[in-house]
Amino acid sequence: MILILGGTGEARELASRVPAVSSLAGRVSNPALPAGQVRIGGFGGVDGLARWLRDNEITAVVDATHPFARRITANAFEACARVGVPFLVLRRPGFPPRPGWRWVDSVAEAARGLPGDRVFLTTGRQDLAEFAACPQWFLARMVEPPQPPMPHRIEVLLSRGPFTVDGELELMRTHRIDVLVTKDSGGSMTSAKLEAARQLGVPVVVVRRPPLPPAEVVADVDAAVRWLGTAGA
Repeated sequence: MILILGGTGEARELASRVPAVSSLAGRVSNPALPAGQVRIGGFGGVDGLARWLRDNEITAVVDATHPFARRITANAFEACARVGVPFLVLRRPGFPPRPGWRWVDSVAEAARGLPGDRVFLTTGRQDLAEFAACPQWFLARMVEPPQPPMPHRIEVLLSRGPFTVDGELELMRTHRIDVLVTKDSGGSMTSAKLEAARQLGVPVVVVRRPPLPPAEVVADVDAAVRWLGTAGA
């Protein structure tokens, strides 16, 4: 049996093409469920995942989690190495860089010296605490309601992509946004905000992806299916 980690669109597409059990972290209350078997919740760290892989006779693991799910990826890599299960990372390409973007290595770095007065923040609810001390007004878009700490001047917009360029243009104009902060998550579902920022001349702060473990990496589902064939899964 194959284990697919992640709740991304790529993970769901892969689950529709190969027999597998998909594991979701459970951080979203109403996730889009993939085809086939699904488990929700953590494994209990490296030890718990290694034990689960052995107990369930897993023949290969594909990590198709969000590009910023650093801990899950690291734990999966170590657990697979421990029990001798082939491991693959499926990661969509990042956003094509554009002139004038300010690249930072972390959300904390993005919050330091943040320009502008009205910020469109799309880094997710788990990172709001990093901006709690910032004086700017924030429009923060996320899927689930956040918990404090968070900026004092904030409007929370609960919404799930895909988004359109026209919609993002209207949103940014209506709220008089003068800086966009985002992660290099890649993909088409959330890329419209970047085109809208370009058209409006709004500066963009982009958080770089965390480094991956020394695993094999592919960029699309077709390549992952081919890898599973060669891995004998």
